[in-house]
Amino acid sequence: MKFLTPTLHGVGDYAAALVLITAPFVLDLTAESVVAHWFSVAGGAGLILYSLLTDYRFSAARLLSFRVHLLLDGIAAAAFLALPFLLGLKGIAQAYFLVMGGGVVLVVAISQGAPTIVET
Repeated sequence: MKFLTPTLHGVGDYAAALVLITAPFVLDLTAESVVAHWFSVAGGAGLILYSLLTDYRFSAARLLSFRVHLLLDGIAAAAFLALPFLLGLKGIAQAYFLVMGGGVVLVVAISQGAPTIVET
């Protein structure tokens, strides 16, 4: 069920980047971990950068294929899902990273152009 078009995915990318950059300040992630705080901010900045370079509607230069973009999303999701365990995060910080990482997994899974596990 891949119904999320590259155009809609792109809109979501910029919205997610805004959340990744602002949420650590709103949630005061530095109280739990300075590394976690700046990891999220850097992740949002990175998402903006590779979104601007992706071959879809809202990019500045179409240097990366959408499949490469999805691969980068997958790497980011894995990092966000692993970080709470690597840093021993608890509470809101742990929930934040698990929700953001899980959300990216879901978005990649429903995006058109994403590889499928079982070809029909």
